[in-house]
Amino acid sequence: MFRSVLARRWLRTGPQRPGEQHRHGARGITGATCAAVAAGIAFTTAGLAGAAAPATATTRSLAPPAGAAITSPASYRVLSAAATQTPAGTWKKLPAAPITKAPVTMVSVWTGREMIIHGIGSRGITFAYRPAARTWVRLADGPQPATVNSADVAVWTGSRMLVVGLTSGSYDPATNTWRKIARPGVSLGAAVTGWTGRQFLAWGGTCCEDTSRDGMTYNPATNTWRKLPAAPLQPRASASGAWTGKELVVAGGGNFFSHKTFRDAAAYNPSTGTWRKLPPMPRALTRGPALWDGKEILFLSSSSSARGLAYNPARNSWRLLPAMPLPRFGFAAVWTGHRVLVWGGLAGSNPTWAPPAHGEAYNPAANQWTALPASPLHGRAFPSAVWTGHQMIVWGGHIPQATTDIVFTDGAAYAP
Repeated sequence: MFRSVLARRWLRTGPQRPGEQHRHGARGITGATCAAVAAGIAFTTAGLAGAAAPATATTRSLAPPAGAAITSPASYRVLSAAATQTPAGTWKKLPAAPITKAPVTMVSVWTGREMIIHGIGSRGITFAYRPAARTWVRLADGPQPATVNSADVAVWTGSRMLVVGLTSGSYDPATNTWRKIARPGVSLGAAVTGWTGRQFLAWGGTCCEDTSRDGMTYNPATNTWRKLPAAPLQPRASASGAWTGKELVVAGGGNFFSHKTFRDAAAYNPSTGTWRKLPPMPRALTRGPALWDGKEILFLSSSSSARGLAYNPARNSWRLLPAMPLPRFGFAAVWTGHRVLVWGGLAGSNPTWAPPAHGEAYNPAANQWTALPASPLHGRAFPSAVWTGHQMIVWGGHIPQATTDIVFTDGAAYAP
């Protein structure tokens, strides 16, 4: 079905088209996908070698037997690199989640108490992990999507989980209830998004390999959408960006039909309702995670051949990041307040993609990457991830294959 169709496209095109990889998977921070409701995707860990295949790893046809290598079309080996220093921190596997079948798509938020995951399968499904008690709970199911030409993006408002796009619902943990919200009228697949504290901003959402320059803002108080003024950017897909606390920064992207990539960038200020042009990026990047660290936006590369970038709004300048020791795509990334933690994804090229053996941590103050300890989970792409203030929690994900994907319904927590 849909997950397998995308897997065949990934296997055919490979990471030469990184925007496509991310457009069809939900990011941990928080992600999106161009989805058909009837069948499959999810949206970053490592550690495949020597581990028995878990009961929570399944395919659409048959789960691999315990201890079996994950194959198709070739054996999935584990890529490794020399660590720059001894990995610090510990992993702990999560208890079993209250579901046995992975959602087609999923998004997640951290509320300050629990990680809420909302997914879509044959229906909307919502569940939460509470790390203080190490327990999972099933929550009220969300609205059933009414469209397939969009994606879900989730934000935590401080009291509610907004799931905009495909689901278009607002979840209140205090009452364990959902209510429907207005739909944006445009796709949010691979859109650059941000939460201002009062409004949800989105720019450049696409579906099915098209391009866009549309921007929208949603006001939960009035349950209304409004179109943003035109940005000084050409239509594109798979741009990256983040909310800085003042502006939504949008940069890079590409047009896959014309094989063009972009280096230009712009920032939207909702207080003035205006855009401003930014200096061009030192090199083009398409659709990697972007995180605001309080000083810079860190644009992480999802290409095996490109280094990431950092944009400093105060200086209005860019700098190159050091290369990630184990480049990858389809990974999750969270900001801890001091470091970026990266987990999961696939590395290499089609058809010999492989999960990296471990995650990575980037310290902006030292401008250095270090290895994370190997996790207790099988490697995978597109898990969901959140930072709790004390640990990174990762859950779910899948490995795309030519016919049937391997999907996971397990997770783990990493404490630095």
